Amino acid sequence: MSSGTAPGTEVAADERIARVGLPRRLLIRPELGAAVGAVLVFAFFAAQSPVFRSPAGVANWLDPAATLGIMAVAVALLMIGGEFDLSAGVLTGTSGLILVTLATRFGLDVWLAMLAGLAVALAVGFANGLIVTRTRLPSFIVTLGTFLMLQGVNLGVTKAITGTVQVGGLRRADGYDGASALLAGTFDVGGTSFRVAILWWLLVTAVATWVLMRSRAGNWIFAVGGDERAARAVGVPAARTKIALFMTTAFAAWLVGSILALRYTSVQANIGIGQEFIYIIAAVIGGCLLTGGYGSAVGAAIGAVIFGMADKGIVFLGWDADWFKFFLGAMLLLATLANRLVRRYAEEVRH
Repeated sequence: MSSGTAPGTEVAADERIARVGLPRRLLIRPELGAAVGAVLVFAFFAAQSPVFRSPAGVANWLDPAATLGIMAVAVALLMIGGEFDLSAGVLTGTSGLILVTLATRFGLDVWLAMLAGLAVALAVGFANGLIVTRTRLPSFIVTLGTFLMLQGVNLGVTKAITGTVQVGGLRRADGYDGASALLAGTFDVGGTSFRVAILWWLLVTAVATWVLMRSRAGNWIFAVGGDERAARAVGVPAARTKIALFMTTAFAAWLVGSILALRYTSVQANIGIGQEFIYIIAAVIGGCLLTGGYGSAVGAAIGAVIFGMADKGIVFLGWDADWFKFFLGAMLLLATLANRLVRRYAEEVRH
């Protein structure tokens, strides 16, 4: 009895180890749609506005993209992990208010005030994650509650201390110059000034990409977002992973809140409200699925670039700013449809 394959019988290749070519690997990347969209948006505005494509114009639209991008990348990680954080926007305001209030009304050094803001932000992120993982309530509901509470605290405490809805005067506080240079300064490239926030944005994107693609924690994030029950069954610490993701989003909110407070030296009590939806939209445009388990940090960063280009490009062309909202809605719809198609194609390639 021969152990070999009978003549004329073909052995089917194992699909799990089938080689996938570079074009197909690129086509199933979550950030592909955002990258194509960014090229098209840049070409559209650059063709009509010389200012938009000039170095000064690039610096202008990269600035809003940077602060939005820091938050969008953190929110993308949380969405890949299967959760949302609707308190992320208002938490940027809370962090900035703590910094300016402690430094100007209570005489703390700016660095100490920033540390206090960081402690509060991480505590909020930890509380969000703990409540979501212990109660199994939807994160949408839990963080909506946090959003409303923080909004009330921001307004109530600011009015009680200052008598208004604004606190300012940070420029005169001890430690302002050093902190401002680190988080809110500028650097020159070819005679054009760019905001330091752009470097922080690139750093956050690089670290998040490394975590997702090269670390065990990245595997855990994809696992809990794809199928939490299955992830728990194979030993993934789902609760710790999700709490860490909420705290990561809170850290990003603190970073952005501090950058904006140091840049403008004053903070409005209602700052950040509504931005949480912009962060989510940027992450979706970047390829993140609302159902979790799929997405990329680079895609979210590119989604923020599209926002920055559209925000400033509309101004450069002299259009009514109201058209920006139309643009956001159209981009969100197109991105969702594109993500759906890419997801289906990716599943076909794998099976």
